[in-house]
Amino acid sequence: MAENPSDWWDSWVEEALTTLHSLKVLRSLRPICLRSCSLQFGLRDAAFQVFDEMQHWDRSSVEVEIAESTFSRWMHDTPSAGDEIVCSAIGADDEAGASYEKFKKLILFSGNDYLGLSSHPTIGEAVAKAAQEHGMGPRGSALICGYTNYHRLLESSLADLKKKEDCLLCPTGFAANMAVMTAIGSIGTLLAGNSVPSEDEKIAVFSDALNHASIIDGIRLVERQKSVKVYIYRHCDMSHLNMLLSNCRMRKKVVVTDSLFSMDGDFAPMVELAGLRKKHGFLLVIDDAHGTFVCGKNGGGVAEEFNCEKDVDICIGTLSKAAGCHGGFIACSKKLKLLIQSRGRSFIFSTSAPVPIAAAAHAAVEVAKLETWRREAIWSRVKDFHLLTGIPVTSHIISLIVGSEDKALQASRYLLQSGFHVTAIRPPTVPPNSCRLRVALSAVHTRQDVENLAAALSRCINFQDTRIYGCNGYARL
Repeated sequence: MAENPSDWWDSWVEEALTTLHSLKVLRSLRPICLRSCSLQFGLRDAAFQVFDEMQHWDRSSVEVEIAESTFSRWMHDTPSAGDEIVCSAIGADDEAGASYEKFKKLILFSGNDYLGLSSHPTIGEAVAKAAQEHGMGPRGSALICGYTNYHRLLESSLADLKKKEDCLLCPTGFAANMAVMTAIGSIGTLLAGNSVPSEDEKIAVFSDALNHASIIDGIRLVERQKSVKVYIYRHCDMSHLNMLLSNCRMRKKVVVTDSLFSMDGDFAPMVELAGLRKKHGFLLVIDDAHGTFVCGKNGGGVAEEFNCEKDVDICIGTLSKAAGCHGGFIACSKKLKLLIQSRGRSFIFSTSAPVPIAAAAHAAVEVAKLETWRREAIWSRVKDFHLLTGIPVTSHIISLIVGSEDKALQASRYLLQSGFHVTAIRPPTVPPNSCRLRVALSAVHTRQDVENLAAALSRCINFQDTRIYGCNGYARL
């Protein structure tokens, strides 16, 4: 049994920070204070208007319209630059007596607004008030002038949610993953005297075969810097991961995985990962983009759901899915935050989120925690889908693998005709012959919505022949 991995990593990160300080490249965040009569640290629940059941405005996050011209192009799989609705609108306005474009109503089953918060009035009021008081706020990177008390308040609320010491905001979830991987990769270089580390000094990164593209791109970047050695383990295969860890003689080990996989809808084996962490002493990094706010009693995510929050060293998340807003974040220790803000290139060289977005996201965090009915509702819809189709789904992301590209496109077009927005997922997003329909459930879908979708699906795919998880042997990296 290994010693406490956090002790090892604390010392390595501390040494890396000492090197950065000696090189005079240790970066600091200096928040600009924007005065507001409404923004106060320590706001309590009463500051936010919340509701205990679905309201009429919630439906706007799943009820959408597309122009008939868009519908036609989609049905014929005609390439589009997205300009048809703009052109038709301009034509209707410019010419007297011109006929208006007709629109087709659809129920959205392909979005990531899992709790339906994008249309919540409390969040809308937060963004409007911040914009009225401050416009977009200071424009610049967080290390220059883009970091304000609004950003700090949001970071604090996310750190509390994830039960971590601190949190760092990033412009997107993609940027957050990139920043984490490049910062971790830099540790080997810094501990080797700011030069290319020897094989033993490198960081050993173990990555799930089906990790998100942002993790993969981050790994590829640090590979080019010759500071890491990468091992790919078969998707969610803990025996394979254990074997790779056991055979690796490098001390500095990192395991990185999606917590809930976006294209397959399955969970990482969090309990087994926690056990391996204790055995091998690695740093555990999870991308909880699709689990944050949805999983766990308090919306803390997949780690909370499986009662292993203490075993996760770095939790990456997004504010553009279940929070219904925009942006990414990294919840971690204060030392790791200092390292990432000093070495994470995608954080350092990006403009920070506008103040109204930070205000909206903070409101979303609080509303998501308080309106527990939303989590209850989305898991009820998961149960409904299972009961109606017999397909043993385990999450709100349902990946219906139909095989060929033609089959997936044909099924997607049938669903479109039936009034459902469900896209076909094709290579290179997924491997050949594992094309699928990706169904995403929301807290503001009704039981009737799911019944209607299940009926339409039964007419275009065979439930008994449909797989829900892909082949473990395919690696994206």
